[in-house]
Amino acid sequence: MRIDAGAHSDVGRVRQNNEDAYRIEPALDLYVLSDGVGGEEQGEVASALAVETIVRHCLEAENNHATPLFVEPRPDISERTNRLASAVTLANRKIFDSASSHPDRNRMGATIVAAWMQGQRLSLVHVGDSRAYLLRAGSLEQLTADHSLVAEQVRRGVLTPQEAETSQLQSVLIRALGTAEQVEVDADEHVLLDNDTLLLCSDGLTRMVTDPEIASTLLTVEPAQAAADRLVDLANDYGGDDNVTAIVVRALPGSGGILQRLRRWTKHTDKSS
Repeated sequence: MRIDAGAHSDVGRVRQNNEDAYRIEPALDLYVLSDGVGGEEQGEVASALAVETIVRHCLEAENNHATPLFVEPRPDISERTNRLASAVTLANRKIFDSASSHPDRNRMGATIVAAWMQGQRLSLVHVGDSRAYLLRAGSLEQLTADHSLVAEQVRRGVLTPQEAETSQLQSVLIRALGTAEQVEVDADEHVLLDNDTLLLCSDGLTRMVTDPEIASTLLTVEPAQAAADRLVDLANDYGGDDNVTAIVVRALPGSGGILQRLRRWTKHTDKSS
């Protein structure tokens, strides 16, 4: 299975600064996206700290299998998925500690969605309302459940999905990194097939662009970088009310070496916005 990956992050048309951050680590096939909350520099600090902590923890674990886990390992998921959940738990602690020791950061937090691939196995973790989607055979499936007030109200039948789309409470999260000393991390595993497309994105995309439009773009725009660019452009064309970030990962048939992916992503691995 070859991997074609692309990513794009933009401040949007309304905000003055970009509180989204992302990182692609091609040596690990690791993809991490975070949306900071708290306003101004606080959100930027939180999202950057989340991304940096997760990538560093996973790299350390690959080089040293004795690296401690910061979660109680779940027996129903793989060692790699437990490790990714551990990285998110550590990121939560780092953000919480930073906010506690810096009064000007006491409102900061972040969402997270991270995918770690190993062959056809996909480890997926998330906290907040940044999402992961899977496009397979023309059908788009949301793999993550938003940890937001309106999403919870939809799940409980208090709101309809249509009412949720226009609710003034869309930005209210019920779970985020750094807002409490402990955080519950959703962790899951999936099997990737040839020609599947994985999308990680912040809510700046999903609030502006409908799922059918996302699916159509992923189906018709290639390569992955062009698809990521187009999704961000659509969000901005429709108003760009928030920062918007998209990571597109395509699983292609055939063989491709790690050096090819490293060369392709040298310019992206240190990029965060």
